[in-house]
Amino acid sequence: MPLFHLLLVACVQGLTEFLPISSSGHLILLPALTGLDDQGLAIDVAAHVGTLAAVILFFWPDIKIAISGLPSVIRGRIDSQGAWLCLCLIVATIPVVIAGVILKVTGLSDALRSVTIIGWTTIIFGLILYWTDQTGSQTRSADQWSLRHAVTMGLWQVLALIPGTSRSGITISGGRMLGYGREDAARLSMLMSIPTIIASGALLSFDVAQEANWALARDAGIAAVFSAIAAFAALKLMFRLLQSVSFTPYVVYRMVLGAGLLAYAYY
Repeated sequence: MPLFHLLLVACVQGLTEFLPISSSGHLILLPALTGLDDQGLAIDVAAHVGTLAAVILFFWPDIKIAISGLPSVIRGRIDSQGAWLCLCLIVATIPVVIAGVILKVTGLSDALRSVTIIGWTTIIFGLILYWTDQTGSQTRSADQWSLRHAVTMGLWQVLALIPGTSRSGITISGGRMLGYGREDAARLSMLMSIPTIIASGALLSFDVAQEANWALARDAGIAAVFSAIAAFAALKLMFRLLQSVSFTPYVVYRMVLGAGLLAYAYY
């Protein structure tokens, strides 16, 4: 695959994975709107691996705490902050894993990959993000995450399987609705992305393994590295902006993008 195409895919994935504007929607739209060949499943997975590396690096202190609690969770003992965080992350991931397997087995995941659907979901879930951000209180912090709230945000995350929804956007919406502050809702959303990306990568890796070759492995490595760089930069930018602004700029972007996509689809 041409280097420019790889870099374009990596940057699009990296910059949009954690911003509430839908990375999957942008990746689906990339070949549709540019005329470039579809980058293929292997490159998509590699780009997601890159974003996984970025979010782990960015939130390493939290990840280290969650990992430290994993042995206790396995033994059925929730006796530390790490064990509680680890349990909440596992519980929050279960709904999207079940729904993702169902969509893949039934073939519905491919049926949802259309410009029209992405246009509507970009607008609708952008408005939901705006509403929850403007009306939600900011009385809870991420350290107060409860098991019930993990389940609730996990169910919101299922909606992200619809292209154009944005996994980060919908989970942030869920967090804001539950009363978490902007930065705290975003932090929980990013932590939830780690087991979700791992699970989706594992599910798709079986398909990728069947077409693996050295040239594809090289291209995948390039995509992963540049996706990680772009994703880390996007995380730094978002959390810096959240100190002074709301999610409204992302909502405005979604409205413009969604309107453009619907115009493209219908006219």
